[in-house]
Amino acid sequence: MSFLTKQEIKKFIPRPLLSFYHYSLAILGALFFGYPSRKMVVVGVTGTSGKSTTVSVLAHLLESAGHRSGFAGTIGFKIGNHFKLNDRKMTMLGRFQTQRLLRQMFREGCEYAIVETTSQGIVQHRHRGIHYDLLLFTNLWPEHIEAHGNFENYKQAKLELFRYLAKLKPKVLEGMRQPRVIVANTDSEHGKDFLQFQVDRRVAFGFHPEEVPGVEIIKAEEPKHDARGGSFRIAGHDFHSPLLGEHNLQNVLAAVIVGYILGLTWEEMQEGVKTIQPIPGRLEFINEGQSFDVVVDYAFEPKAMTSLYATLAPRVKGRLIQVLGATGGGRDVSRRKVLGEMAGTHAQYVITTNEDPYDDDPYEIMDEVASGAVVAGKILDKNLFKILDRRQAIYKALSLAESGDMVLITGKGSEQAMAVEKRRLLAWDDRRVVRDELKKMLRHA
Repeated sequence: MSFLTKQEIKKFIPRPLLSFYHYSLAILGALFFGYPSRKMVVVGVTGTSGKSTTVSVLAHLLESAGHRSGFAGTIGFKIGNHFKLNDRKMTMLGRFQTQRLLRQMFREGCEYAIVETTSQGIVQHRHRGIHYDLLLFTNLWPEHIEAHGNFENYKQAKLELFRYLAKLKPKVLEGMRQPRVIVANTDSEHGKDFLQFQVDRRVAFGFHPEEVPGVEIIKAEEPKHDARGGSFRIAGHDFHSPLLGEHNLQNVLAAVIVGYILGLTWEEMQEGVKTIQPIPGRLEFINEGQSFDVVVDYAFEPKAMTSLYATLAPRVKGRLIQVLGATGGGRDVSRRKVLGEMAGTHAQYVITTNEDPYDDDPYEIMDEVASGAVVAGKILDKNLFKILDRRQAIYKALSLAESGDMVLITGKGSEQAMAVEKRRLLAWDDRRVVRDELKKMLRHA
C-alpha cells in the first residue's frame, strides 16, 4: 500500500488555500518565538546571484568593526561566534526554523541579523513575520523559471519583498527609530524597479549606477581585478579585497554600501575588506600538495558560469578539466544542454555526473548535459566522460590532471547534501570528497 507524499498532496490543494496555509505558519512561527526580528536590526538580501557571498562579507565587516551579527543563507548559519554549514538544501528555511534561528541570534547578543531571502521563500510567505529594516537587491536574470512560470513572475516575487518592507512600521530599538531602507544595484537593468517603493531611505549604487529620480546615488570607481583579488575606490577611500573575480567586486561593493548605511565608517570597512576570508564553496581552491589546481564552486547557471570561466582563465596554465551536472526536480531544464556546451567550449576535458536529481532520472540529466558538450566538439570516452557516481567522476578528473592543469568542480560548492528521489538528502560535500581522493592519490604516487 502506497501513500501520497506531502508534495503530492499539495498538488490537490487549491492555491489560495495553500497560500493561506503558508502565511499562517509564518505568523504562528513568529508568535511562537516572540517576534525576535523586532529586537535586532534585520537586513534582507535578495537577487539571482551573489547573495551568499554578500551576506558573508557583510557579516565579516560588522564583526570586524565590533558588532555582533548572525546570518542564515545558502552557505550556512552564523549565530554570534558559532557557524554551521547549511545541510538542509534550502537557502531560506521553513518559518519555524527561521524564527528559531533569529531568536538564537538575539539570545547570543547579535545586534544584526542578515537573512538571505529567496523568491520561492517569498512565494511561500517565509518572509512574513520577519521585521526587516534594510533590503538589498543584488541583480536579476532568468533562474527558477519552471518554479515561477516565467521571468516576470520570478521578478514580481522578488518585488513583493520590497512591497512588504514599505508596509512595515519602523521599529524602535533602544529608543531609536530604525529607518526602512532599500539598497539596489542599478548596474543591473532591473535595479530601478526595486527602488519604487516608499520607504525612509532609498540608495542606488554601482560602478555605473543608473540614476533614479529622488534616489540617493553612491558610485564606486576604478574597479580592478586580477589573480590576487580586486579593488575599487569609493568616497576617496581605496578598498582591496582578496576575493577573485569581477562578480566579487560587485558582492564586496554591495556589502560595503550596506555597512556604510548601517553606520560603519569607510576606514573600518577598508580594514575589514582586506581580511575577508575565502567563502566556503565559492571559488574555493583545494590544496593537498598536488601539482595542479583544484577549484570547487557553486556556479550552476550560465551567467555565473560565464563569470567563473573569465575569472579563472588567467590562472589556468595547462588544461582545464571540468566536472559538472545539473539539477533535477523540474529546475531550469533548458539550461542543462547550455551548461554542457559551455563546459565543452572552455574545458579540454568534460566529465558529466550526478548533482541533485531529486525525482528526475539522473541518467537523463547527465545525458542532456553531455549532449551540449558534444555540440561543442567533445567526443565521448575521449575528452568527454559520463560517470554517474559523483565521487568516481571527481576521481576521474583528478586522475587526468597533470602539473599546471586545473580541475574545476561546479554545481554544489559547499553544499552538505545531495537531493535524491523521494526528497531524501544524502550527506555530501564536494570539498571533502576532493580532499579524500587527493590524499589517496598522493599516498600511492
